Amino acid sequence: MRPYEVMIIFDAGLEEDSIRAVLNRTTEILGSKGGKVVRVDRWGKRRFAYELRHRHEGYYVLVEATSEPDAMAEMDRVLSLADEVVRHKVIRLPDGVAGRGPRPAPAAPEPEPVAASATTTEPTGA
Repeated sequence: MRPYEVMIIFDAGLEEDSIRAVLNRTTEILGSKGGKVVRVDRWGKRRFAYELRHRHEGYYVLVEATSEPDAMAEMDRVLSLADEVVRHKVIRLPDGVAGRGPRPAPAAPEPEPVAASATTTEPTGA
């Protein structure tokens, strides 16, 4: 089993039911071939950097899954045939990266405590 990420961009004008139907169909294909969907992350509507198929925005969905290469190839084929999908991209993740969630924000460095000197020099009145 290998880890994959699949980014799917749907037509922004679609109803939520149409998007859900395509996602269910593709995840069922993956499950029937022994794959497992780890997470489905819906990013929502986003504006494109440039026009794609005469559209200016799309509905983004990120699917994280583990499967064999032939199951992912079948999912890729189904997504390429779906009329609701504007674009999709399948990426095989390196094993060291797979399963990690979003990286936490780096913590702010803590200020170092000010060390008081053992001997203080006070002016003497001579």
